[in-house]
Formats: sequence, structure tokens, C-alpha cells
Amino acid sequence: MPSPVNVLFVCLGNICRSPMAKGVLDHRLREAGLDGMVMVDSAGTHAYQVGSPPDPRALAALRRRSIEVGGTRARRIEAADFQKFDYVIAMDRDNYGMLRYTCPKDRRQILHLLMDFAPQSRRTEVPDPYTGDEEGFEKVLDLVEIASEGLLADIRRRFLSPAKS
Repeated sequence: MPSPVNVLFVCLGNICRSPMAKGVLDHRLREAGLDGMVMVDSAGTHAYQVGSPPDPRALAALRRRSIEVGGTRARRIEAADFQKFDYVIAMDRDNYGMLRYTCPKDRRQILHLLMDFAPQSRRTEVPDPYTGDEEGFEKVLDLVEIASEGLLADIRRRFLSPAKS
């Protein structure tokens, strides 16, 4: 079996958007029979919440869609992540800028904005729902689900097509 494709979702504190994106993509991979072929993780650009579980509102929104994130705990992105992951995907331009600043120049091709995988959407960023209400978490999930379909198609095309095997 080829080595798995590694995907890292990144937001600010790693308790809302990036663990939600991890949960959604993991769920899609299981549905597609691709779990084990793609490994998914999440991280934050800041250490505010290191060790914390996802925000309870994020967990509730995921549960309403029958998506679980297991024992996910917030962590900060590390230099080694830029070597380990095939995709490092930021939720917004601010976090993308921080990643671009710290990512080695020869690895910048792995950096993406999540909404770049959803060109049909007019949104270019996934907004941070942390200071809002539950509706904000539902909107984030809507965006993440749309973009995850495009990301999965990109993974299949680049890494899992028969020509790549």
C-alpha cells in the first residue's frame, strides 16, 4: 500500500474551524472507503488553546451532522509539519499569511486556503465562529463540507488516481 496522503487543517487556536474540517474530511474519507489512505490532522497558528478539546459548540454542530472528532486536542503547528504534510490548509488569509511566513520556501506549494477547493462558492475564507453563536458554527460546517468535496477530488486526482499507484 502506498504511503498515506497527509492533510493538515490550520486555524488560529485549533478549537473551532480546523478540528471541524478534520472531522468532516475524516467522515468523507470513511464514506468513500479511503480511510487509511489519507491521514488528517489539525493545528493552530497560536498556542492559546494547546491541549484543549474542540469548542463545545463545534462538537454540537458536528454531532448534529453525525460527525465525530474523537479525542482531538488543540496543538500548535510545528516546523516539522511542513515536511510531513502534503497539504497544509488555512481557514483564512491571516492564518495563511502566518503559514507562508514560517513555511520553508521550497515547501510553499503545500499551502492552500480551504475555500480554494470550492470555486463554486463566493466565499474565499472560512470565518472564525468563536465569538458568535451556534449559527456561526453551522455556517462554518456548510463551507467546510463544500470545500471538502473539492479537496477530496484534488487528493484523488493528484495522489490516488490509478496512474499514481
